[in-house]
Amino acid sequence: QVQLVQSGGGLVQAEGSLRLSCTLSGRTFDYYAMGWFRQTPEKDREFVAVSSSGGDAVYADSVKGRFTISRNSAKNTVYLQMNTLKPEDTAVYYCAVSVGVTGTPQYPGEYNSWGQGTQVTVSS
Repeated sequence: QVQLVQSGGGLVQAEGSLRLSCTLSGRTFDYYAMGWFRQTPEKDREFVAVSSSGGDAVYADSVKGRFTISRNSAKNTVYLQMNTLKPEDTAVYYCAVSVGVTGTPQYPGEYNSWGQGTQVTVSS
């Protein structure tokens, strides 16, 4: 059974940093793309970043240069390092695994399993 468990998040002031973690169990981590999305009450779930099975990374324009996605195969874990945070980054963040889609999927429908979500709040 596939399971994604997230950790990290919380409250931070603008310009601060946070790191999110997401650990995959039930699948061979190295085979799949791992993505991060975020959602607010006002918006649909939106793409943030993805790391392909080969380690290629793609970012949303809104986070490019500030966020970094990385993966540790030994720990079956993907990370999202978020720097220079802005109030508009406030959202619930979700990690997800894409099984059967090659490359760098960027749409929620391309992902099969999701983490439980973690709140990130950036104060101004």
